[in-house]
Amino acid sequence: MSRIAARFAALRKEGRGALIPFLEAWDPDADTSRAILHGMPAAGADLIEIGVPFTDPMADGPTIQAAARRALNSGATLGRALDMVRAFRAEDETTPVILMGYLNPILSYSPVRFCDDAAGAGVDGLIVVDLPTEEADLLVPHARERGIDIIRLVAPTTDDRRLPYVLEGSSGFVYYVSITGITGTNTASGKELACSIPRVRRVTGLPVAIGFGVRTPAQAAEAVRHADAAVVASALIDTLAASLDAAGRAGPETVGRVLAQVRGLAAGVRSARQQG
Repeated sequence: MSRIAARFAALRKEGRGALIPFLEAWDPDADTSRAILHGMPAAGADLIEIGVPFTDPMADGPTIQAAARRALNSGATLGRALDMVRAFRAEDETTPVILMGYLNPILSYSPVRFCDDAAGAGVDGLIVVDLPTEEADLLVPHARERGIDIIRLVAPTTDDRRLPYVLEGSSGFVYYVSITGITGTNTASGKELACSIPRVRRVTGLPVAIGFGVRTPAQAAEAVRHADAAVVASALIDTLAASLDAAGRAGPETVGRVLAQVRGLAAGVRSARQQG
């Protein structure tokens, strides 16, 4: 059983949903990013999503775009993101790690080599935002051979006819984009989620994670009342960015502030189903 499947199975037995916090690799620098990553499990992260910085992150709003620029300016590369995972795995063998990024850096790296190196580093899943289902064979067979889950994105605009096609061959979990738009904007209401998540569940037995627009403990709690996990990204990056000095450097409180926010989100997620 993969680490992702094992984690969701354990959470089902506990009767609770998962928190999946996000960080951008090397934002604002390697040491700060590593410290946040290594501190996330103890702060309550059930799975962790790591963004691979890219110059043209089409699905991301201004917050994560700015994080990507800071990371690239500090020397981030796809290979260095894999090195972060490798160092994390030396200390933590159980927390699932998902890389989120775009297709161009993977093609430049070579899909086969990338999947070899990602598996060797301890990556459990991949979210490739701009990989269309029609071109999935560029990556999916190589990932599957190496035991890496390909996590597909579905949205409110994915109609019932296309939904099974998009999810064919996916594994790990389904990432439900709860809004139409970019990251870090509005969030879906409980009423909207109550209508949309059952539609996804009718075509897959995979866990469903809700992302895009989930910012607060209350919103994360609402997400796991309807789905299996809440993904929080822009809110954490905003906290990190607010702690930087005028030159964009991390301060002494940067890591602590982000991890404190993760603890608050985790508390919301863990109490959600007891509250109703």
